[in-house]
Amino acid sequence: MSSFTNKVVIVTGCSSGIGLATTQLFLERGAKVFGIDVAEFKGEGVSELPFEFHQADLVKTEAAGEAVARCTAIFGPQVDILINCAGISDGWSSADTLKDSEWERVMAINLTVPVRLMTAVLPLMKEQKKGAIVNVASKAAVSGAAAGIAYTASKHGLVGATKNVAWRFHNDNIRCNAVLPGGVATNIQHSVDMDCFDPAGFGAFFPNIQMHVAKNEQGQPVPVVTPRDIAQGIAYLASDEARMVNGALLPIDAAWSTL
Repeated sequence: MSSFTNKVVIVTGCSSGIGLATTQLFLERGAKVFGIDVAEFKGEGVSELPFEFHQADLVKTEAAGEAVARCTAIFGPQVDILINCAGISDGWSSADTLKDSEWERVMAINLTVPVRLMTAVLPLMKEQKKGAIVNVASKAAVSGAAAGIAYTASKHGLVGATKNVAWRFHNDNIRCNAVLPGGVATNIQHSVDMDCFDPAGFGAFFPNIQMHVAKNEQGQPVPVVTPRDIAQGIAYLASDEARMVNGALLPIDAAWSTL
């Protein structure tokens, strides 16, 4: 297991799901974690560890810069790793049923916020002459049939941003990679905007869910992949062991990506 002793790590979406699992994993491995979420942090087991929680709505224009400034004020003028975990789902709307409000909300949180955070940490990483960024994209980032048009477009965009940052800053010893989760047991379904929900789109999506889930003894779907599994993939990409991995997209979906 990679050690992150004394590394300063920013994790968004730290209050639940993949963000919480990632926060816990990096703390276990010695990192100083600055967690950001719009929701209150209720995670257990971090009170004795170098963890600082910052509650903020990162959609606000200056919020990303302010968060990074607070991180450096607390942990010192360095950010070694940025993990963009925060994200929301859409209503599975197609292009002919999409509402502007759904598009704007999903694109802001899933794409604009990660880019703003990368913009905020890159000057620090360039000065340090090193850094690692891991973006949480999705199976939908490389498919057109895994979600609605807003979510799909936002995750395709995040992959493009990941590759662009990887190439533009590789000479600065800064790496930028992405994980592509499939079906994961998280709270993201609660972020669905029901005012924009398209039942027809969901009906088309639901068979794809069944491709990557198992069933328990009661016949109920059980996700194969856990947030901890995703966190372990994130930790690898952020580690020194992956020093030559840059611009990569790592599927973590129990082989759903093979379909």
